[in-house]
Amino acid sequence: MVITLPNLLTLLRILAVPFFAIALWYGHALEACLIFMGAGFTDLLDGFIARRFNQGSELGAILDPAADKLLMTTAFVLMALPNIHLVVKIPMWVSILAISRDATLSLVAILAFDKLGRERLQPSLLGKVTTAAELMAITLGLFVNVVGIRPWTHWVIPWVFYGVALLVLCSGLHYFFRATQAKSH
Repeated sequence: MVITLPNLLTLLRILAVPFFAIALWYGHALEACLIFMGAGFTDLLDGFIARRFNQGSELGAILDPAADKLLMTTAFVLMALPNIHLVVKIPMWVSILAISRDATLSLVAILAFDKLGRERLQPSLLGKVTTAAELMAITLGLFVNVVGIRPWTHWVIPWVFYGVALLVLCSGLHYFFRATQAKSH
């Protein structure tokens, strides 16, 4: 096992998850937002370093998406809870859709890895756009909880979550279609 700088950054992101959860649970929206944004920055940075300096690894290929899913699942769960100290919450139904999609995709990837191969399990452009939209929606939700409700938030926030839900459904169906097409070839 090779420990590279990108892998260390990914481990740092994993270690940030409990601190993010604790801050969010106890109503420290600013700290939660900063930790979430810092974790997002390490995700960008580890990917850049891995590509730029040829430091990609098998460990990184497993840890990086796992770290992303851990952070986002934690955010989706906590930001949807009714008793959490947030003004803007993620609608429970959006959280359920996003978590269900990720759990299903992870299960398919684990069960079908030998049959489909790594290239068929790589995220599609639609999957990447969905993940980016989820990250932006979570960040926006955290940000609004820091700065407070503004007139634009009443109509923007619901549409952001509707857009995330639509992308989650479309990318989940797309991934399923890709996987079933791979099995038939």
